[in-house]
Amino acid sequence: MQYYSLQNPALKVSFETAVTEGMAPDKGLYFPEQIPQLDPTFLKNLHQYTDQEIGYEVIKAFVGDEIPEPQLRKIVADTLHFPFPIQKVSRATYALELFHGPTLAFKDVGARFMAGCLGYFRRNSTKPVTVLVATSGDTGAAVASGFYNVPGVEVVILYPSKMVSTLQEKQLTTLGGNIRALEILGTFDDCQQIVKTAFLDQEIQSKRPLTSANSINVARWLPQMFYYFLAYRQMKAAHPKLVFSVPSGNFGNICAGMMAAAIGLPVSHFIAATNANDTIPRFMQTQEYKPGRAVPTLSNAMDVADPSNFVRILELYGKNFPQLAASMSSYSFNDKDTARAMERVYKEYHYMLDPHGAVGYLGLQQYLAEDPDATGVFLETAHPVKFEDTAPKAIRDEIHTPAKVMSLYGKEKSSIVLPADYQAVKKTLLQLEFQNSELSH
Repeated sequence: MQYYSLQNPALKVSFETAVTEGMAPDKGLYFPEQIPQLDPTFLKNLHQYTDQEIGYEVIKAFVGDEIPEPQLRKIVADTLHFPFPIQKVSRATYALELFHGPTLAFKDVGARFMAGCLGYFRRNSTKPVTVLVATSGDTGAAVASGFYNVPGVEVVILYPSKMVSTLQEKQLTTLGGNIRALEILGTFDDCQQIVKTAFLDQEIQSKRPLTSANSINVARWLPQMFYYFLAYRQMKAAHPKLVFSVPSGNFGNICAGMMAAAIGLPVSHFIAATNANDTIPRFMQTQEYKPGRAVPTLSNAMDVADPSNFVRILELYGKNFPQLAASMSSYSFNDKDTARAMERVYKEYHYMLDPHGAVGYLGLQQYLAEDPDATGVFLETAHPVKFEDTAPKAIRDEIHTPAKVMSLYGKEKSSIVLPADYQAVKKTLLQLEFQNSELSH
């Protein structure tokens, strides 16, 4: 499989190059040259396969022969080593729980798959590669966990100061080792722009080769297809008209779902549910792409005003807006809507939502009001405990804290605080040491 730049389709690279570069030299995102089609027999017999077998069948054509089958199967098995249960919330409404991994967020899947791929590609390298990643919360934690102590890989995480939850910050600032955190005095969009600029800086690349673990990287983006298939396997028999509502920030997750549909998964419709950062809901109404500046919300991992992956969604639909509109609806909800949904769903159905799942739930309810014959699955993308400090007071005391994260609260945060200025970050990147050095806050 080859991948081309969305800025220049003539620029084509291998899967390995797309993974190790992260982004094309012309600033374009990489996109697969072909959309493979799954064997209908495989889909018909999905219930006969294990999670790991499904993951391998879904991803193998996108990797090709660049990772041998035994190694690719092992990477998939290491990625899908925790459950992805469907929970019924109410009539026609189900939650797909993606928070049972090591950092309690859906991004564990993409981060662990990419770590496995990059570890394989760097197995004989004598010079380490630096994974440079911007996070609005969960990506940083998942990347830190997935890449922790991977040989030949150093990780630098940029996150917006005071715009991630307490637990999220602990997860990405307390590991040490080959993980470093830069606390940026700005927004996620600032962090993301700095990362994109660094990739194109030849001075940095010559001294510290960079790659990205954001969802702009194909190895982070594509494996998110896995859990749509796992959800379909659980829902298939009784619910033929299935829709997915996806809490959407940088739009990598819903784009992966749409790719899953493109390769054969029977999905009736997708709902892109956003918080107050409503660039895409406005686009779906006006066909004009006008990103503003990101505003902070309760669902902080979605505080993205200029979602990178939306260009991939447009490419997937051949930039044909009527086709896109037939496949995807998009709605925006504010913090008041989100908090009310969290309180109401717990009171009426005894199901605890996190703020992102609450946005997905609201998007699904709005769509079901328009299409009552559908059955909907919303993605519960993170464990509620990750947002305990901002949850509505009425339900805060009911949030369960898993034992595996309790120890994090006592660990000391380690970060470097920097302005939202590229030159300041560049200077720090060039000076960072990972051997026998500790960063101090």
